[in-house]
Amino acid sequence: MVDMWTEVEAQQYYPAISPVVFECIIIPFIIPGGGAAPNQTVVDESLERLRGVLGIYEARLEKSRYLAGDSISFADLNHIPFTFYFMTTPYAKVFDDYPKVKAWWEMLMGRGPRCRGSASICLRSLS
Repeated sequence: MVDMWTEVEAQQYYPAISPVVFECIIIPFIIPGGGAAPNQTVVDESLERLRGVLGIYEARLEKSRYLAGDSISFADLNHIPFTFYFMTTPYAKVFDDYPKVKAWWEMLMGRGPRCRGSASICLRSLS
């Protein structure tokens, strides 16, 4: 199950969530002067894809506490980097429509500094 959900992350979740992170956080950071406003067409298309993927995750998380079962695994941890940054965008509220996914994310973030540490260090360096 770990391999399967890691593959789902790589082939479905990452391609849906990463354009929003790039448009809202990474591109404005790397372009001098803050860059242009996010390409809303790219963001909207990505959010549409993400909603479909989150629906699949919601169905899975109705059956187990974590993606690969009832214990946290690499499959869950692999989602932290881009989800962490996504949750700092104005579009984080998308997760509100998927209560099991939102609870899963909150469980991951509630596990303490070991799970959050590296992402928050990177986020502080972007400020």
